[in-house]
Amino acid sequence: MKIQLSDHFTYSRLFRFTLSSVCMMIFTSIYTIVDGFFVSNFVGKTSFAAVNLILPPVFIIGTVGFMLGTGGTAIVAKTMGEGNREKANSYFSMFVYVAIAAGTAFSAVGFLLLKPVSVAMGASGELLEDCITYGSVMLAAMPFFILQVMFQSFVVAAEKPRFGFLVTVLSGLSNIILDATLCTLLPREYKLIGAAIATASSMAVGGIVPLFYFGRKNSSLLKLGKTRFQGKVLLRACLNGSSEFMTNIAMNVISILFNRQLMKYAGENGISAYGVIMYVSMIFTAVFIGYSMGVSPVISYHLGAGNTGELRSLLRKSLIIVALSGILMVVAGELLAVPISYFYVGYDSELLALTVSGFRIFAFSFAFMGFGIILSGFFTALNDGVTSAIISFVRTLVLESVSVLILPLIFDVDGIWYSVILAEALAMLLGILMLAVKRKKFFY
Repeated sequence: MKIQLSDHFTYSRLFRFTLSSVCMMIFTSIYTIVDGFFVSNFVGKTSFAAVNLILPPVFIIGTVGFMLGTGGTAIVAKTMGEGNREKANSYFSMFVYVAIAAGTAFSAVGFLLLKPVSVAMGASGELLEDCITYGSVMLAAMPFFILQVMFQSFVVAAEKPRFGFLVTVLSGLSNIILDATLCTLLPREYKLIGAAIATASSMAVGGIVPLFYFGRKNSSLLKLGKTRFQGKVLLRACLNGSSEFMTNIAMNVISILFNRQLMKYAGENGISAYGVIMYVSMIFTAVFIGYSMGVSPVISYHLGAGNTGELRSLLRKSLIIVALSGILMVVAGELLAVPISYFYVGYDSELLALTVSGFRIFAFSFAFMGFGIILSGFFTALNDGVTSAIISFVRTLVLESVSVLILPLIFDVDGIWYSVILAEALAMLLGILMLAVKRKKFFY
């Protein structure tokens, strides 16, 4: 039986409806992990460090897609809940066209800043050359990446989460196949650019396929068509999605800060170890992000329909799911620290030891991480972008920045891993506090 946004969601129905979004994000993380594996094992440690050094500033451009996707989906789903499907499609079309224009413009600016940004982060010599090589290809693909991440939100509002998952699988397989081909068969000097082309190609698939699907007559709730620019609606979407925008910018800024701290305390090995931990933690984080993406249109729909009882039920069930998932993830992280680290950097005993040690500390952050992600996403879905942005801003840019600057002074390199645990725990408390303050407005 087809599950609709207007349904009452039991645990079973909630699991089934959000499963495609969770799998979509997990699969995205898996093919990113495979990408890192090929670069590390077939291109080299320096190139692997370069990829991890340059990706955060490049992906800052991609945050536009997250902002328009989450903020725009909340508006579109709420409008459908109010019974105005034609207006919802008009909004949807505008967001897509704006994303294409913005992605193209920001990528052009990125090319101009690529080398000075790489130098500012401490890259020089071979490391700098690899940063520019990989970053240039990624920037060319950013418009597609923006569409890809934006459509990952809209396919759920269109009641087509399985289509979104299939697109992600197709995108991932193209990356994996091209990585395996280009990184193993090309001469040494072309392997890194081959890995970059593989990733860029997967972004193109993830952005173009949904564009064609929604541009033609389809069986979903959404279709691209004629629209007009509506600045107030766009501004509302940007404000509403500002939390996700801030989260993703902050995550990339934090990654830059982490890399600088790791370069200071552990050198290139530290950056490579952090790269492994970040690649793997993407799978764990993807569960929370995917669930948030899957449940958000449901929340927005029932907000528009005025179903406060269903909103309370969705909140309660979501917090229970997050708590149980976090505990399981900590256990999994501790058990998998050695084999996963060996998978990436088993060729270097010193780097392997650093990675295993860091991963085992970092894994405890999973117990708290989901609460900040889910509660921030909840407020975005409730069209309260300001509260969502506060949670995201404090969780990432404030708490993690302060922690990663102070704790290494006490615990040396281990303080960098401890900083994530402290920041996520404090962010959870902040989210619960904001929920208590806002409960009467939305849930009663």
